[in-house]
Formats: sequence, C-alpha cells, structure tokens
Amino acid sequence: MNKAYLVLQNGKVFPANRFGKQGEITAELVFTTGMEGYLETLTDPSYHGQIVVQTFPLIGNYGVIPDDFESNAPSLSAYIVRNICELPSNFRNEGSLADYLEEQGIIGLCDLDTRALTKIIREYGVMNAAIVDELPGDMETFSRNLANAALSSSVDKVTCKEVYTKNPQGKKHVVLWDFGYKKNMGDELIKRGCRLTIVPAHTSAEDILSLNPDGILLSNGPGDPSDNKSIIENIGKVAQSKTPVFGICLGHQMLALAKGAISTKLKYGHRGANQPVRYTPTGRLYITSQNHGYAIKSETLPPSAVLSFTHVNDNTCEGVEYTDIPAFSVQFHPEACGGPKDTNFLFDQFMSLMGGNENAAE
Repeated sequence: MNKAYLVLQNGKVFPANRFGKQGEITAELVFTTGMEGYLETLTDPSYHGQIVVQTFPLIGNYGVIPDDFESNAPSLSAYIVRNICELPSNFRNEGSLADYLEEQGIIGLCDLDTRALTKIIREYGVMNAAIVDELPGDMETFSRNLANAALSSSVDKVTCKEVYTKNPQGKKHVVLWDFGYKKNMGDELIKRGCRLTIVPAHTSAEDILSLNPDGILLSNGPGDPSDNKSIIENIGKVAQSKTPVFGICLGHQMLALAKGAISTKLKYGHRGANQPVRYTPTGRLYITSQNHGYAIKSETLPPSAVLSFTHVNDNTCEGVEYTDIPAFSVQFHPEACGGPKDTNFLFDQFMSLMGGNENAAE
C-alpha cells in the first residue's frame, strides 16, 4: 500500500496507508458510528463532498453487495477506516471494498487511529481536512488555508436529471422529490402499493402539483438546508396545496424552513445506525439511523407545529407534525438501511394521510 497523510485544519496529522483511488483531496471531515451498513454509507448521497470516518474498526468483511446500494455510485469525497478487510466472506459478495472504491474513483485511507481521530472531531467539531502524499513544508500556513477553505455539499450534484417513474401499476401516486434520495425510501412506498414519480430537486411547485399526486415525499440530501432557497419556496407552495407531505432528513429541515423555522449547524452531527430518539407524546424510545450535520431549532417552530420526536442525547428536534396542513416530517431515516427498522411504521402513517394503505408492509 502507498503512504498518505490526513491533515486536519487544526494542524493534527495522521499517517495512513492508501486503498481505492490514489490522489489528494480537501473536504469536510465527519464520522459515522454504524457497526454495519458500510455499503449503504458509501452510497448514501447525503455524504456528498465529505470525508467519512468509520468508528467501527473492521470494515469490508462482507465485501461488496450491489443489492444493498442506496444509489448508483458513491458521492462522498474519501473514506477512512481503521482496518480494511482484504478477504471478504459472504454468499452475496461480488468483490472487495478496495477494488470497488478504486473502480468508483474514491480515495480510501486505512491503518490510522480512527478512535483518536473521532475524539478530536467530538471535541472540536467537524472540520476541514486534506489527504496529501507529502506533508507541507509550512504547516501553519497550510492549516490556516485549510481552515478557511470554502467547502460545500450540493443537492444539485446528487439529484436526478429528469423525471422518471417506478412501479407504474401502483394505486397511490406519490411524487418523490429527489434531493439525493436513498433507494430504500422508494422501496418502502412500492411495498405499500405506491406508484412513484421521481422529480429533480428544482422542479417547480406548479409542475409537481400538475402531476396530481396523492402525496409528496421530501427526501434526504446533503448540505446546509438554508442554501436551498428556491426549493424551500416551492416546498412552501406545495404545503399550502393541502396535498399530504412526508419529509425525511433534509426534506424535514426544508419543510420546517418553509414554515418559518430556523436551522443550525451541529457540532459534529448525528451519523450512524444507533441514534436514540424519544416519541414525545408517549415517551417511548426508538433506535434510528441518521446522517445529518444540521438541525431545526425547536424554539423557532411555528405554533402550528408539534414537536413529535427529540434526540435523547442532545434534545434536538427529530420530528414535527403540523396541525394546519396534512404534513409531518422526521430527521432520522425510517427506511433504516442499514440500521434498525423501529420507525418503519411512519410510512404507514404517510399512507393513512393519503387516505389508505391497501398493501401495508409487514
């Protein structure tokens, strides 16, 4: 393996070995705590433009299984693990993780202390980082420039390019507004007998409503929700049409912004398949899959919004139900792949909001 260095904006340096694509890159550094589901992590469009650190030490042990992908290709900038498994074993395996990342043009680093790296991110927050072949001569200047680098993740990079349909024989018609959606969101609706029309992120409210949907799903996606002003404006128009709306992750945030709420950036975000949330009406706890670096400030929600879920660890907003429009949203991923399926019932709730659930999934 070739050598490389991970340089953080605070000047910390981690020597490492390479796998996957060779090259250098600068991006935002985040970590995810999932013990499994690395294929879903790699192909989750919400990681667009980020260097992702896996806290679980052994990654790649069940190889590459295309049926588990959440999108056609990875969107993240680089991938960091403690140990990469070179001899995967699984009856569905179709290749090694290292070969897959090389084919997809994704830089990988291994054999570095991911525990120490994660502790730095937890203490100082997400930060910019660079993967380089050689250490810079002037580390102080390099670190300062790295800290000031303007980096962003973009919905435009991960949304579909044109409208298309899935399960055309479905009884309920759902418009899936694609901000970088994970495949299993659509699969959960198809299981429940829905016909899906997937539309690009910048589709107008008028064009969406002209499709006469029974409901609209606002998908997950990358980046700062407040950057998407035109999309938020269109979501507001759609919400006023009284068409049932279900928002997930970025969709949850943009629906809240459309209703007048304010978002904030979290110190290091919630990323992993083991995030605890509390259902506020009953106090019941659920374990959820999450991937986000921003949250809605609960105190800025309008009077028509009822806080339905909160995060157990930091009490941030994890779900909202609206009393003036037929809409609700959650910050976590109820389709939960990879991860627990504790909150899968929310898709049934969406079906009920649309007036029926002919093919309820078990």
